[in-house]
Amino acid sequence: MDCIFCKIVAGEVPADILYRDELVIAFRDINPEAPVHVLIIPVKHIPSLADVTEADAPLVSRMISVANRIAEQEDVAEKGYRVAINCGEQGGQLVPHLHMHLLGGRQMSGKLG
Repeated sequence: MDCIFCKIVAGEVPADILYRDELVIAFRDINPEAPVHVLIIPVKHIPSLADVTEADAPLVSRMISVANRIAEQEDVAEKGYRVAINCGEQGGQLVPHLHMHLLGGRQMSGKLG
């Protein structure tokens, strides 16, 4: 498989890893869009949010818990942060491996709701 995130999981590509357990790994984005920009991915290869099944619910829950934990670690939890999952090409997903962006440390532009 030629998935860059799978290679990070396997230790074949270096990354600034902030968290790792049996389900999830989190690391700093190499092209950050905010002072804090962390990617949270499942260890298991899931191509996109559209491929998540009910059986993956505990995994997605873990991703959210890890995002909250890292927001605390990175000192952005109190002021606020953004969590985003892009899905598919038109949704802005660049790597075909489910991933969550945690962004913080500055005022986020564009209100989503």
